[in-house]
Amino acid sequence: MDTEFTELPACETCKIIDFSATEIRPGTVNNTYILFVSGTKPHENIEVRLIPRVHFTRPQYWGIEVVGCLSRISLPTKGPYEVMIPLEGIRGMKGIEVIGASSSKQIKL
Repeated sequence: MDTEFTELPACETCKIIDFSATEIRPGTVNNTYILFVSGTKPHENIEVRLIPRVHFTRPQYWGIEVVGCLSRISLPTKGPYEVMIPLEGIRGMKGIEVIGASSSKQIKL
């Protein structure tokens, strides 16, 4: 990755968060898949997203980060989340890797 980008300050409103379950479901078109990830977010008003990592060559397992972004005031009540992302264009040679704050999970496709 280019140095100019990597030397920018880290974001304070978004963090990698934990997940508790992953599921791959088939898409509506043959040989397409959708990743579903669920868990408990540390604050009720966190917006959770699945963000693919940038790779310059196709890796064995494509990394997908579970990211929570907090805006405005923090509501310290925990709450459930479920997010999804189509896997077209972000599949490694063997599969994907879901990356959370304290664990990761490789899934073969």
